[in-house]
Amino acid sequence: MPVFALALAAAVIGFERLVEWQFGALGAIGFVLLSVGVKAKNVTCSCIGAVVLTMLIV
Repeated sequence: MPVFALALAAAVIGFERLVEWQFGALGAIGFVLLSVGVKAKNVTCSCIGAVVLTMLIV
């Protein structure tokens, strides 16, 4: 189980670095808002993060 958690954490950090490299600091903020909203089951926070990432992609 600890190996799975470590691999999952490494994948999340790698994806966050990819988003930050591709979309800058605002992309990282959007990704953090989205993941915190999903983890905390806060719809408002996750929607704001999703909108930020969508606006950066468009």
